[in-house]
Amino acid sequence: MQATRRILTLAVGFSTIASTLAAQGISIGLRGSGTFPTGSFSETTTQATANTALIAGAKSGFGYGLDAAISMGFIGIYAGFDHVSFDCQTATCQTDGKYTLQGVTAGVKLTTPSVSMLRPFIKGGVTFNDLNGGYGGQSSNVLTTDHAPGYEVGVGADIGFLGIVSLTPQARYIGQNLKAKIPGVSVTSSTATGQAVNYFTFDLGLSVHTPFGK
Repeated sequence: MQATRRILTLAVGFSTIASTLAAQGISIGLRGSGTFPTGSFSETTTQATANTALIAGAKSGFGYGLDAAISMGFIGIYAGFDHVSFDCQTATCQTDGKYTLQGVTAGVKLTTPSVSMLRPFIKGGVTFNDLNGGYGGQSSNVLTTDHAPGYEVGVGADIGFLGIVSLTPQARYIGQNLKAKIPGVSVTSSTATGQAVNYFTFDLGLSVHTPFGK
């Protein structure tokens, strides 16, 4: 009798694990991004001098990224990587006129029930990005930042084809405060707590899904 109970308990346990695995969906995808900085990050200013650190003057740019996600029904977790290049139109940048931002993100993704091939979603996560670029128009002045956490929120949709491939348009907002670090340049009271490096991004991605968990 006791052996029978153990067998039944193991059977129930294996059934639960199998059901959980069968309900999961795994996806991996690549995407391209068009980015639009906001707030002080996008402002053209003449306040930067040789002894102060200022992150400003960023203009629209382009980037690419990688996403991976695991879903269980309508709830999932995701991780991502971003590499973005912003144009820059102030003396804050080097003569090549670029800021480069990159980092990783992890968060939660909520998917609504599918409508034909369309599966809308919302997502939110924690970002860990850093920024680098030139400063004061001189190649010897290199601006870098810390890896302070920020956040992202987004909305989009998976448009499925053949059950395993999806086209994924989405819009995201990334908010963060990063501390600039420039060799030989002092940190002022206005930059000691970090400066806003915020932007919108509009992405178009292509992802591959496991055929289960839909």
